[in-house]
Amino acid sequence: MVALSRPDYLRHLHPLHAILLAFPLPLFAGALASDFAYWSTFQIQWANFSSWLIAGGLLVGGFALLWALINLFRRGPARKGRLVVYFVVLLAMWGLGLINALVHAKDAWATMPEGLYLSAITTLLALVAAWIGYSGFHTREFRTGEVR
Repeated sequence: MVALSRPDYLRHLHPLHAILLAFPLPLFAGALASDFAYWSTFQIQWANFSSWLIAGGLLVGGFALLWALINLFRRGPARKGRLVVYFVVLLAMWGLGLINALVHAKDAWATMPEGLYLSAITTLLALVAAWIGYSGFHTREFRTGEVR
C-alpha cells in the first residue's frame, strides 16, 4: 500500500475572514513605506499617509481580531493551540498598531524614529498573522483504498 498525503481542510479560514485578514499586511506595509519616505524627505504629507494607512489597518485588523476571538471560543479545547497563537499575534499586531497610531498623532517631526520602528514591528506581526492564518490546513496521511 502506498501512503499519500492530502490536505485536510477542517481548519480553513472562512472566506470573509480571509478577506479581512488580507488587508492589514498591505496597509501596515504601506505605512512602513511612507514612514521610510518621510524619514528620507521630511515631507509632512508622508506622515499623513502613514496615519491614514495605520488607521485602515487598525479598522480591518480589528474585525479580523474579533473573528479570531469568536473562532477561539467556537473550537473544541483539543484544537485551540494554533488558534491561540494566531489570536495572540493578531492582538499584538493590533495593540502595537494602536500605539503606532498614537505616536503618529504627534507632530510629524516627533514621530521619528519611534513611528518607523513601530511600523516595522507591526508590519512583521501582520505578516506572521497572515502566514499563520492562511496556512491553517494540515496534511494527513492515508493509505490508498481507505475510505474517508
